[in-house]
Amino acid sequence: MAVAFTFPGQGSQAVGMGKDLADAFPEARKVFEEVDDALGEKLSKLIWEGPEETLTLTANAQPALMAVSLAAIRALEARGFSLKDKVSYVAGHSLGEYSALAAAGFVPVADAARLLRVRGNAMQAAVPAGEGAMAAIIGLEQADVEAACAEAAQSSVCQIANDNGGGQLVISGARAAVELAAKLCTEKGAKRALMLQVSAPFHSALMAPAAAIMREALAGVAKNAPLVPVVSNVSVTPTSDPDEIARRLVEQVTGRVRWRETVEWFGTNGVTTLYEVGAGKVLSGLARRINRDVATAAVGTAADVEAALAVLA
Repeated sequence: MAVAFTFPGQGSQAVGMGKDLADAFPEARKVFEEVDDALGEKLSKLIWEGPEETLTLTANAQPALMAVSLAAIRALEARGFSLKDKVSYVAGHSLGEYSALAAAGFVPVADAARLLRVRGNAMQAAVPAGEGAMAAIIGLEQADVEAACAEAAQSSVCQIANDNGGGQLVISGARAAVELAAKLCTEKGAKRALMLQVSAPFHSALMAPAAAIMREALAGVAKNAPLVPVVSNVSVTPTSDPDEIARRLVEQVTGRVRWRETVEWFGTNGVTTLYEVGAGKVLSGLARRINRDVATAAVGTAADVEAALAVLA
């Protein structure tokens, strides 16, 4: 009866997230204070009061979501919960992998916040505004989406960025190529091909400048073996080796987020319950569409913490 903790990615943010955790648990509030100190600004005020359009900016959303996830972890730990004793694996969706690793002690919260601020800025700056794009493709086989991307790319960039499961794939790359690929996917029978309102072509080869920046940033922080293995986005295999984890985090910037395969891996390796730790319930919804035999639960509020402790303590 193994348990895995998963951590949400960009898109799960909402103004006010984590506030009741901070109000209910001093240990959770301390996380927000640590993040504020690490970044030299009151990110917590932005998280709790908005405005939403500023919170949604990549450089803010990434450390903000990590802060909420770690606040939930600290709230659990304040009541006697032990990640090492109760959880078999951790994983996170894109930036959520940093949250997972911080929860498992790979880096301190302050370093995770600084790394995510660097990551957000680097990903935003990698491609001039308007030159990249992403699109969600619903209801089309992966092979057909890959074929559409290859046909559209020609000498440009267009690739699958996220395999989210439940028939949802996200493509990313140069704007003209992504728009053409989306059109081709519709012609191949996709139920929907929706251009996304994002600020950059994440998880594509166009993010190579950001990957180089993250390689240097990760080299500059002290890294510990995590308390439990992390299942990597790019490899869908567990590891506790700090150097290997750092390499995978660099690869993740340009590589595919293989979330469907991650949830499937959990199901075939004895995991019976996935806890989504942090803001929202996006990952829980995806997991239910991928594998209905794996139970899900969210831990993002003070009430959620109490409910989880009733089962996990």
